[in-house]
Amino acid sequence: MSEDSKTTVGRRAFLRKVGIGTVGAGATLATPLVGSAQADSETNDEKRKARYKETDHVKAFYRVNRYPAKGG
Repeated sequence: MSEDSKTTVGRRAFLRKVGIGTVGAGATLATPLVGSAQADSETNDEKRKARYKETDHVKAFYRVNRYPAKGG
């Protein structure tokens, strides 16, 4: 019984140290990744244009997955 409690305490202490080390490493790595924000370069016309195009491979995907066709 005493061996089990020593093992459990050792494991808990190990996990605490690993957790603290992970948090510290994460904070260190995240700091240089933060950059300045940039405005988007699209004009209002480009923002409003249609982006979805029903190409042949999209139609094949719908046909294979048995989605109903438009208008029928």
